[in-house]
Amino acid sequence: QVQLVESGGGLVQAGGSLRLSCAASGSIFSIPTMGWYRQAPGKQRELVAGLTSGVTTNYVDSVKGRFTISRDNAKNTVYLQMNSLKPEDTAVYYCNAVIRRSRSDLLRNYWGQGTQVTVSS
Repeated sequence: QVQLVESGGGLVQAGGSLRLSCAASGSIFSIPTMGWYRQAPGKQRELVAGLTSGVTTNYVDSVKGRFTISRDNAKNTVYLQMNSLKPEDTAVYYCNAVIRRSRSDLLRNYWGQGTQVTVSS
């Protein structure tokens, strides 16, 4: 079994910072891609930041220059440093990972349970 456990959400004032963490555990051979999505009330889930092969990053335009995704391969953990937070960043943030459980396994998609980020004005 594979689990993604997130932490670091909370309530912060506009202009503040938060750091989200997501640790993958269980039967893992490799994790080609890790990323963060968010879903605000009444809106579709959107990709916030993605990290492929530990090198290539992509961000949604609204967070470029403010958010940074990074990864600790030894800990199978991905981070999202969020600076200059705005009320419109308020959402449930979900960790996502594409994982291969063994050399011969297919790539499988996993989600964390979600962590609430609330930015007050």
